[in-house]
Amino acid sequence: MYVQFVVWNLAESERTVEDLRVYLREYAVEAYSRLPGMRLKMWFSNADRQTWGAVYLWDAPEHMGGYMGVSRAIELIGYPPTSVGVFELEAAAEGDSAYPDLAALGRAFAQ
Repeated sequence: MYVQFVVWNLAESERTVEDLRVYLREYAVEAYSRLPGMRLKMWFSNADRQTWGAVYLWDAPEHMGGYMGVSRAIELIGYPPTSVGVFELEAAAEGDSAYPDLAALGRAFAQ
């Protein structure tokens, strides 16, 4: 499995973190949930630092390009990611969490 990090500095964009949360609620979470070969995608933000990004967990490298047919982030933000990195997964652990399911979890869904 492979981990991919994609990060934007939003300083030059007209979009805000709140704008991108709407994108998550109204489109992205559902669209990415059907993407073959992607085990998990988690979006993150820091509004104070104008940072937006995502972490992907892919089954294999050949699946990584599949998100380009789904993503609207470059179009919304106005430019490509500031930083992209791909790494082989060395290990994973799931803890004893208060959240039984990750679906619809996060600030984009807290209204």
